[in-house]
Amino acid sequence: MASTQTGNSSILWFFRDRGFDDSTIQEMFRKCKRLQDTQGDRASENWAYLKTIGIQERKLPSIILKCPKILTLGLNEKLIPMVECLATLGSKPREVASAITKFPHILSHSVEEKLCPLLAFFQALGVPEKQLGKILLLNPRLISYSIDSKLTEIVNFLAALGLAKDGMIGKVMVKHPFIMGYSVAKRLRPTSEFLKSVGLTEQDLRSVVMNFPEVLCRDVNKILKPNFAYLSRCGFNDRQIAALVTGYPPILIKSIRNSLEPRIKFLVEVMGRQIDEVVDYPNFFQHGLKKTLESRHKLLKRRKVDCSLSEMLDCNQKKFLMKYALLEGSA
Repeated sequence: MASTQTGNSSILWFFRDRGFDDSTIQEMFRKCKRLQDTQGDRASENWAYLKTIGIQERKLPSIILKCPKILTLGLNEKLIPMVECLATLGSKPREVASAITKFPHILSHSVEEKLCPLLAFFQALGVPEKQLGKILLLNPRLISYSIDSKLTEIVNFLAALGLAKDGMIGKVMVKHPFIMGYSVAKRLRPTSEFLKSVGLTEQDLRSVVMNFPEVLCRDVNKILKPNFAYLSRCGFNDRQIAALVTGYPPILIKSIRNSLEPRIKFLVEVMGRQIDEVVDYPNFFQHGLKKTLESRHKLLKRRKVDCSLSEMLDCNQKKFLMKYALLEGSA
């Protein structure tokens, strides 16, 4: 009893010294029972260590509030091995500190029991060694998922879409590590079923998932259906929308008001083109309205040049100027 009391008063002193109020301290005690028995010295040592790895002191209170267990862990037994292991995966100096700030619980997991098996799992899916760290440091929450249930279920789902060979699933994960956090039943499957229902073939769907996996992670009713309905109202038929989505998947998740509408308006009202033209060049929607579309259209109009959207846009600025401005100027 006496040792608990000592531990309690010393950890209370530690928290109060760092500006935590009593209700926050009690909340942390509820989250982590071991905290009450932790000596203030250990907590101070761990707090100081987190600062040395690049975590700003102002961010430490919210990190500790999310995962008070960090203050109870052995510095040399748990914290340092995990941080050093994560550091070998990172390529930029602030990546590890940023990952810990995003998901402090990463420090409470075991290198041998969680981190190593997770990295081996990614490698088996064809994720290149250099990209392993990128996945985990971008989405550190991955370490908390069960490999046997959650992660394997997502891998099986992607394999069923036809992405099982040539390390395709690994490539999808590198592109969008957050896909592994979604529920197959509640999000990924309904989205894939919706995409098939609007006319995407299995091959189209594979292409969308490979090029832009984020689409699979968006809510069908809140985002995909409204965008689909908007494209229908613009006059595209289902077959054309399927071609647009396959050619430029973000079209289904871009803001209608800020992105799609201004571009379609510009295409029809200012450029005087038919909307069908973007079906042949769906990447039209990725170009900046002012920086690229308006400036290139003006130049072509001035030169009285007629060309397709792909001829106008499918090149960098230097090539475009050589093609239409400089060459004609020197002619």
